[in-house]
Amino acid sequence: MAQFVSYLAEKALALVNTAVTYSKPRLATFWHYTKVELVPPIPAEIPTDIQSLKKIVIALKLAASNSSVKEALLNGLVATEVWMVLCW
Repeated sequence: MAQFVSYLAEKALALVNTAVTYSKPRLATFWHYTKVELVPPIPAEIPTDIQSLKKIVIALKLAASNSSVKEALLNGLVATEVWMVLCW
């Protein structure tokens, strides 16, 4: 029984070392992109973001006015599904 516990501890340690070795470069890349991409917007970017949102809303209104009832219903169902996945 003692040999089994010793063997299990040895294998667990080897597995942890392998996982750490595998994860280090990937985590370094992850943290690099996290620091670059997830910074809050600077005040100078806010007006351009608002203009982009206005353009998106106008495009959505135009697409909604040019779609059939069937397409609008399907788009509504897809939007509801996405909303439920994100909220739950």
